[in-house]
Amino acid sequence: MMNVVQRLCKAFHAYSAVNAFCIQDKYYTYKQLAERVNAIRARIKDVGGDYFGLVANDDLDTYASILAIWMEGKCYVPLHPLQPIARCLDIISQVGLHTVLDSSETTRYQNINVIATAKLKSEATPQAPKPFQPEHDAYLLFTSGSTGRPKGVPVSFGSVAAFLEGFEALGYQLTNEDRCLQMFDLTFDLSVGSYLPPLLVGACVYTAQLGSIKWQEAFRLLDTYDLTMTLMVPSVIHYLRPYLDEIEAPSLRYSLFCGEALNSDDAEAWMHTVPHAEVWNVYGPTENTIYCTAYRLSTPICQHNGIVCIGKDMKCSHTMIVNENHDCVAPGETGELCLAGAQLTRGYWHNEEKNRETFFTKDGTRWYLTGDLCQLTADGNIIYIGRKDSQVKIQGFRIELSEIESVARKFYDNQCAAVAVAIGEPGVQHLELAIEKADDGSEHQLLEYLKKYLPAYMIPEKISFLKVFPQNANNKIDRRKIKELLIA
Repeated sequence: MMNVVQRLCKAFHAYSAVNAFCIQDKYYTYKQLAERVNAIRARIKDVGGDYFGLVANDDLDTYASILAIWMEGKCYVPLHPLQPIARCLDIISQVGLHTVLDSSETTRYQNINVIATAKLKSEATPQAPKPFQPEHDAYLLFTSGSTGRPKGVPVSFGSVAAFLEGFEALGYQLTNEDRCLQMFDLTFDLSVGSYLPPLLVGACVYTAQLGSIKWQEAFRLLDTYDLTMTLMVPSVIHYLRPYLDEIEAPSLRYSLFCGEALNSDDAEAWMHTVPHAEVWNVYGPTENTIYCTAYRLSTPICQHNGIVCIGKDMKCSHTMIVNENHDCVAPGETGELCLAGAQLTRGYWHNEEKNRETFFTKDGTRWYLTGDLCQLTADGNIIYIGRKDSQVKIQGFRIELSEIESVARKFYDNQCAAVAVAIGEPGVQHLELAIEKADDGSEHQLLEYLKKYLPAYMIPEKISFLKVFPQNANNKIDRRKIKELLIA
């Protein structure tokens, strides 16, 4: 199994004079990165606990903190600096964190041990990394939860190593001359897939500024720095469609898309724009470490209802499409996609009820139910149909609509029903919220309440009040009808 931290140490030594990062248009070499890692390691090595909170800023010290934590054999838990403090404090409480690493000038965390990483003096003397423990957690991400609380997904060093093995088996040949995009916030697992493979080979990582409009930053970085590899959410193409004629990316070799459904018409337009690049659609939930299936696009594109297929298993992952009894369905039949293999998480953080719902064992293999409806083609490609439940992805962020509904109901002391829906075509969707009550002028107060507990990408663009929600034949709230009413 690949020793990730040992390979990072070798990269520090082999490429010390090469640029490791370009952050906010400023370059930092591997030597500078290593010196910051050394400084942070020296400060945290005697700090107790295996889990460290990490304020996920866009700066060298934050990335150095990740690598320092890993070289100490510990786990980082990212805390988004722009999300509500109540949400971040809930994550700290769930994990039982005692220490937070923060590169900010001033911290917003009180009553907890905060290490101000930017104030630490750089250290040139390296230390050998702690022994590699594949079973230990490398990072712990919190995703949208249906109960109104974010749920934790621990990812082990072994799962990260398995992802990297699968990544390299796809044939991507990165070198220290590559220039790679990292457009994701560090609370999103695709960030790991964007910064880690380049760092292992001495390539340079170009980051999108925190709080920026991501598709605009991706376009700017691609154009300004002549990037050679990008991993983006498909909605970037959709927003760039009016400007595709202006894009010149002759050096782009690998263009990957992940995080939401990729529309085939967008993909065709993008392939025409970057004719020298391999274009890939990759798929995978946080629970199975970044992405685990891959499809290299060619003409004609394998697609269903305008959605590009998600391809075949990567080297260390296994897929199965099942019915409600967890029996495999035949090719061409729709079922729920299940995942297994070395990339799979051990389960949700302290949430046995959710684990029982989501994981099952069949013939000695532990499987994860993704909630994604899929079909298998005759040649083994996986066709994506849609979500089984109310979970959606908007601009790459995975959102449980029920989480928005839960917070809204709490505002009304659980006296009102709430339904959140995603409006629009995939890639350009937005959120709207319906409340079952007469309009009493509480819309503004409700929005302010939602902003206290939910990140910006989960705030509805519109709130509507319906005196009575329509019901279907089974006397259940008719979500489809509500959506039609909101669109009308």
